[in-house]
Order: sequence, then C-alpha cells, then structure tokens
Amino acid sequence: MQLCTGLLDAWPSGVRRLSCRRVGGDKFRAATGCSTAATAIVLVREQTCQSLSITFSIRLTARTIPAVRSNRVTIREVAAQAGVSVATVSKVLNERHGVARSTLERVRAAIDELGYESSIVARSLRNHRTNVIGILVWAIEPYSAELLKGAARALRGTGYELVVYSTGADPAGRIGWERRYLSRLLGTLIDGAVLVTPTAPTGQEASPVVAVDPHTGEDGAWTVQADNVHGARLAVEHLLGLGHRRIAFLGRPPRDLVSGKQREEGYRSALAAAGVPFDPELVRNAGYHESESADAVRSLLTLPHRPTAVFAANDVTAINTMETALTLGMRVPDDLSVIGFDNVPESTAVEPALTTVEQPLQLMGQRAVEMLLDLLAGRSPAERQLTLPTRLVRRASCAAAPTRVRGVIGSGAQPEDPAPTPS
Repeated sequence: MQLCTGLLDAWPSGVRRLSCRRVGGDKFRAATGCSTAATAIVLVREQTCQSLSITFSIRLTARTIPAVRSNRVTIREVAAQAGVSVATVSKVLNERHGVARSTLERVRAAIDELGYESSIVARSLRNHRTNVIGILVWAIEPYSAELLKGAARALRGTGYELVVYSTGADPAGRIGWERRYLSRLLGTLIDGAVLVTPTAPTGQEASPVVAVDPHTGEDGAWTVQADNVHGARLAVEHLLGLGHRRIAFLGRPPRDLVSGKQREEGYRSALAAAGVPFDPELVRNAGYHESESADAVRSLLTLPHRPTAVFAANDVTAINTMETALTLGMRVPDDLSVIGFDNVPESTAVEPALTTVEQPLQLMGQRAVEMLLDLLAGRSPAERQLTLPTRLVRRASCAAAPTRVRGVIGSGAQPEDPAPTPS
C-alpha cells in the first residue's frame, strides 16, 4: 500500500490544520490517480462552531511517498524465497513431519539468509511456549548485574532465551512490582521467571517461578539464597577480633526480605556471643538511594558516643558509608572500620578496598535458572530452598579499634575510652 498525500494547488483562507481521513474506492482513485486506496491528508477549515472538510476535486494533485513498513521478515517472504507455500514453512518451523529433506534444507537456507525470527507472541499462541525466560529485577545495579552473568551462563546451549525486566528503581512502584510484571508476562512472553529480591510472596502462579533472596513468606516456593546468618556473624566477629565494641549495623529495606532479617540476626548473635550488649541506637535503615544512605550514616557518625565500625548489609551501602565518613573528616580505616556484604566488583575499586562477605552471586543466578529449567521440563529440583555458602574477604577497610575515638567536628561527640583488648 502506498501513502498518498493530497495537496491543493492553492490553499483557501482560514485553513488552520491538517487531519487524516481514510478515503478509498473509485472516488479516491479518480481524484488522485492512485491505483490503491490509502490514507490521504485532507485540509480542514475551522470555523466557530463547525469544521468543513474540503473534498478532493480536479484541482487536487497527488504525490507518492514510499510506504513505511516493518523491518521484520515475514513467513510469506521466507516461503517466496524458498519457492514453497506458507504452510510448508510453518511445518519446518514447528518441526512437523511431511517435508522432504531437500525442501527442508531450502526453507532453512531461506530462514538463515533472510534472518527470519518468529514472533514470540505468535509462537506462544501456536505452541503454548515461547522458549524465553524472564529475570525480573527492581533495578539494574551491581548485585543484580552479577546474578545476570550467572543466569546467562546457565542458559547456554539450552535453546532458551533470556529477557530482563526492570522497574527502573521507581520508589513509587516498589511494593508488589513483581506481581504486576508477572501478570503481564507469564504465559504470553515468557515461560517462567526468576524474581530477584521480591517484595511479596510468590508461588501462586500457574507458571514456574524461582525467587532469589526471597520474601519471608516464601515457605513453599522455589528459592535460592546465601547463608546470610553465617556471613553476618563472620563480619561482626572480624570486627570484634579487631577490638571494636561500638559496631553499627546498616540494613536495607524491605525488612521482610529473608536476607535483611538474617543479616541482622547474625549481627546480634555475634555480639551476644562476645558478651557485647545490643544497642538499638546503632541500627539504621539505609534506604533505597544514596541520599537516604548518607543520612543514615551521618546520623550514626554524629552520635555523642559514635560507633568505631560499621557493618553494612550490602557493598553499595558500605561504599556510601566510606564516602560519607570522608565528607565528615574521618579516615577509613584509621577512624572508622567498614565492612560490607556481597563482594561485587566495585568493592575492589574503592580506596581503601572494601572488606566484605562474599555471597556467590553468579552461582546464585546460575542455580536459580537451572532450577527453573528443571521445573519447565517437568523435573523436580533436588532442593526446594537452596542455600549457598558465604565467606569473609579481607581487604583494607578494617583496622584495629582506635585507642581514642575522634569525634566529628561540631557533632558533640566525646572521646571514647580505649577499647578492651579481646581475650
């Protein structure tokens, strides 16, 4: 189909705008000389209470504009290239019997030459499968980026494709984001999904779903997570061993994630085992954004009896803690020791390099996809709730507790008594 633009030889006075009208049949062909009906641009005269459409007349000339079409190769083009019917191409695409080997090779050659790809939606309607899995993340950041590397590795050679969906880290849509995405995607665009840090329980979906760093209500769901309690204990025990007693904990919402609760549990249990009383004044929620994290750190470091060490529930918050401490005139690790959780690549790029607890993020992404592929194949994975080990990675952001604590200028903080030597 061609798009024909009708132009009057002389525009009448009072013309203010153009509107598109669909005009067809003999009237259009007689007026424009076009061989096919198409959309024409018609001049409209606007008056106070009405509009007058100026119809085509002998004064109307037409010029032809090339048709705008999609770049997607169609099944008809493949059939024409191979010299077969559309039905034969469909048989080849769906791996049905009844196609001669020579014809099969000719069709496949045409598909390769033209770069044909069937529509995901059409594939879903035809086969009830898309061979696409989705990974749903709230934001693309260091943690999720590492998971995606492992997920992609797990899909090699499986015939499945990977699509990543993100909310763009919009705080307004934080709670329940995964349910909205799943309702749009499952059964039409993707066969199953991996949810990263979901904000609500899953497991009620008709299609397979695996959660990484699950919600606390995921009792019957398929999940992958790290040993958060053990990892947190390793972090706090390391700081205790360096003589620190005023150790702060910076968590991240949502509080109903298993990992958030378990890391705080590990923090508390390590303090209790060392005989150090838990002080709720040293626990803060670092929020979702850098500004919230900076505010939480500032409120801790300007306490009259401030902490000498901070255990952050993830590396991004730990790095923000180091940056905020610097703006307050504090040196890491001389004045403040900082330890994170995750071991993302950025943890080695800061100065000083961040001591952290490693959870095997790429392996977590890989195991989650492998679990999902088992479910899609009708197999039951070996474990419903898989927990992977964590380990401490010592770098340069932690040091022995200072003998006297230097307060932040203007904070009212007082020097602290020397930290007792650990037994």
